[in-house]
Parts: sequence; C-alpha cells; structure tokens
Amino acid sequence: MPGEVIHTVRGVELCAETFGDSGDPAVLLIMGTGASMDWWEPELCEQLAGGGRFVIRYDHRDTGRSASYPPGEPGYTGRDLTEDPVGLLDALRVKDAHVVGMSAGGGMAQLIALDHPDRVSSLVLISTTFADRSRPDLPGMGEALVAFFATEGPDWSNRDAVISYVVEYQRALSSQSAPFEEDAWRSVVTRMFDRTTNMESAITNHDLVASGDPPGRRLEEIAIPTVVIHGRDDPLFPFEHGRALAETIPSAELVPLEHVGHELPRRAWDPVVEAILSNSSRAAS
Repeated sequence: MPGEVIHTVRGVELCAETFGDSGDPAVLLIMGTGASMDWWEPELCEQLAGGGRFVIRYDHRDTGRSASYPPGEPGYTGRDLTEDPVGLLDALRVKDAHVVGMSAGGGMAQLIALDHPDRVSSLVLISTTFADRSRPDLPGMGEALVAFFATEGPDWSNRDAVISYVVEYQRALSSQSAPFEEDAWRSVVTRMFDRTTNMESAITNHDLVASGDPPGRRLEEIAIPTVVIHGRDDPLFPFEHGRALAETIPSAELVPLEHVGHELPRRAWDPVVEAILSNSSRAAS
C-alpha cells in the first residue's frame, strides 16, 4: 500500500509507514493490544509531521501487514512486542525517538524508556497504566466493559460480523457522556480488517503471550520529559490510573481529556497533538 514499507526487524517482517522529513526529530507511535497502525489515523500523523516531526507508525506482529501467526499460537512473547519497536528504529536508522504509547502501547513505551533510556528522548503515555503492574490497588474496568468481554466473539471469516464486533468493542471503550463517532470508527476498523492477514489472530493472540522479565529500573527513575494523557471516562483503566502514573514519574504532566474514554476520538486530537509537540520540544530545549 502507498507509503507502507515492510522491514525485517529482529528476524520478522514488520510493516511501517512514516510521515514528514527524516531529518526532523522522530516520533514513534505504539498502539495497544491487537491494534494495527490504522488506529493512528493518517490525518493525526500528518498534523504531527506538520509540527516538524518525523512520525513513525507500524503494525505489531499479528496485526495489519506484519508477520502473522495461527490463532492461538503466537510465536512470540510480550517482551518481543516491546523490543520490536526498538528494532524498527534500528531498521530506520533512527538513533532516538520521542515515544508515544497508547493503552498496552503505553506499557511498552514505559518498558522501552526503562530498558533503553538512550533511545527515548521524551515520553507520552495515553490511556494506560503501570507497566510493572505495581499498583493492584487501582480500580478495575467498568461493568459494561466486563459484560462485553463476556460475550461470544464473531465468526472470524465473516467480514461484516467482525467489523461490527470491533466497532461495538470500541463503543464499549468510549465515553458514554459524548456522542459515539460510529462512522469514523467504522472507517478505521474496515481499513484495519482489509489490511490484516488474520483478524482472529490480531484480536486474540496478544492476550495469550507472556509478558517476559520485569524492567531493570523503576518508573521513579524516568528522567525525561513525560506527559500522561488520560480520558476522565476511561472504562478500561479508570482515570485514577493516569493520575497515579503521573504522580509516580518525576516531573510528569497530567493532561485530562474531558468526555473521553479509552479512545482517541477526533475531537481530542488537538490537545493530544499539542501535548506531543510541546513535550518533544521541551526535551530538545
């Protein structure tokens, strides 16, 4: 597809796309569990590139056009998913990047900052929680989301059924205090389905992998500019997760998003783009 390049990273094929001038500071975007690069929408990436950034988005293993494995048989670990973006930087000849992670991608971003501090210039953590699982006291997911997870999955061979299932999953993750942007989300999910080798593997395999060894350092040791962005209506990781994360990482700034759940809707792009650009500029000063 236009703009997409398949790279051999750590012995596997990963699909990535870049925006902007490679001479500008790099911004590496890491999405969450079972999510391809499609969830970082091109218009959002272009806004970041317009701010003088070289933007990198990519497909995790089992998502999009990256290496695919049979359903129920992921040939990798959670640590592999975390090390892959570091290997992608190597493949792109990028020395260091401003790392932005959402949901489980935010956990990966934390681990990269802890284990590869020389590769991370700044950190933006969106809708995520503690990668080291050190705060079991924080509230669990909302009841409506628990109920959704209890429902039966779709017929994975039925395109319409799978797209509708993922859209409804996104509805369950979204704020109930704002209109659900169904057309926009359906467009993202449709694009993801059409680019993905095996949707069942993409949606289910990441949940089966072992997390690997804990990081070698603590979150309190992160010394780079950090912003924590969190929706006040997040049903997966309630807002307390974001607030606690910002209080734990030294000098981290908390950016609450009103009427936003576990999502990145278009109405939230402006403050998110501003936070990423200003945080990366702060790192360079």
